[in-house]
Amino acid sequence: MLRSRSPGGSEGSVPLEFQTESEGLPIAGFWMFLVTDLLIFASLFSVYAVYHFRTAGGPTEADIFHLGSATAETLILLTSSFTVSLAIWFMRRDAWRPLHLALAVTVLLGAVFVGIEIREFAADLAGGAAWTQSAFLSSFFVLVATHGTHVAIGILWALALWLQAMWRGLTPVVRRKLFTFALYWHFLDIVWVFIFTYVYLAGRMG
Repeated sequence: MLRSRSPGGSEGSVPLEFQTESEGLPIAGFWMFLVTDLLIFASLFSVYAVYHFRTAGGPTEADIFHLGSATAETLILLTSSFTVSLAIWFMRRDAWRPLHLALAVTVLLGAVFVGIEIREFAADLAGGAAWTQSAFLSSFFVLVATHGTHVAIGILWALALWLQAMWRGLTPVVRRKLFTFALYWHFLDIVWVFIFTYVYLAGRMG
C-alpha cells in the first residue's frame, strides 16, 4: 500500500482515507459490494460457458469476434489502470495538478474503450448478429455489455469525483471516494482480462 505525507504529517504516515473509522468502514463496505459484483460476473461467465456453443445456425464466435479491437480495448484498460494508480499516488502526496491530469486521462481512456465496444456491437448488429438470434449471442452480449455498462458508470463517477476534488479540495471524504473508485476501476480491468482471455482468445482458438 502506498503511503503519503498527510497534511501536517510526515512521510510514511497513514493515508487520510484510513485514519478514521468513519472513512475506513465505507471502504470495507465497498469491498463487500465488489464481492457481490464478482458473483454477478461469475454467473454471467457460467451462462456463457454453457451456451456459447449454441449458435442456432447463426454467427459463431469466429464470425463476430475481432481480436484486433479486443486487444486494443485490453491495452486501453490496462493503461487506464496504471493512470488511476498514478492518481491515487498523486492524491496521497497532495499533488493537485498531476492528480487531476491522471484522473482525466483515466476518464478519456475509459471513454475510448466504451466507444470501441459500441462500434463493435453496432457492426455485429448490422451484420445480422442480433442478441436475440441465439443463446450464444444472448450470453455474449449480456456479459460484455454488463461490463461496458460498469465502465460507463465508472466514467460518470470519476467525473463527479473530479468536480468534488475541484470544489471541496482533497478532504478525507474526497480521498476515500477516490480510493474506492480506484478499487472499482481495477476490478473492472481484472474482469475484462478474463473476458478477453476466456471469451475472445478462447473463442477464436476454438
